[in-house]
Amino acid sequence: MVNCVTDIGLVLDNLNSSTGTHSTPSGGPAMARTPAKLDELDLAILTAMHDYQKAGILELSRRTRVARATVQSRIARMEEAGVIASYDPQIDVTAAGFDVQAFVTLEISQGALDAVAADLERIPGVLEAYATTGSQDVLCRIGADSHAGLQHVLLSIDRSTCVARSHSVIVLSTVVPPRTLPLLRTLDPAGSSKAPAYRAVHQ
Repeated sequence: MVNCVTDIGLVLDNLNSSTGTHSTPSGGPAMARTPAKLDELDLAILTAMHDYQKAGILELSRRTRVARATVQSRIARMEEAGVIASYDPQIDVTAAGFDVQAFVTLEISQGALDAVAADLERIPGVLEAYATTGSQDVLCRIGADSHAGLQHVLLSIDRSTCVARSHSVIVLSTVVPPRTLPLLRTLDPAGSSKAPAYRAVHQ
């Protein structure tokens, strides 16, 4: 019923965003950088990586009709910029049996974000969490294999001494699955691609 899947390679780090850092594809922390300027070739490579997720550099080169070295250098640049943030596989927790999911908002003690982040990371049922504006301080997505399991996750969250109160809503179905490419395609490309072969094919 619920189909919550993380989009490949284009993910936001959860509470790490509040500290100004993100994780690199190698798994280590990196400082926040100025947003990358993507051109048409970058978007074409990202689209090919999304559509053909098992494709290697040679296959991506064939799909985008540019040299393998060009594809390799573009991917390396986007990794360095943090645009490609991960190569983790897409895992559908619903298909794995965790088909009861909910969103939870938390009101926490002032200045307790780091402590709450540590508490949430210790709870396996917390899939992701974000610091937010408004009357609530943190938004979580949680999952379980049953309603009893979901209640256990909620009680575990409420045991955090930094959580003043929580509110939860159960997910009934996915209306729009996680995605990134439609938003990237709204960007004005940063000029024409410098790759002659790509320009020649797409003019």
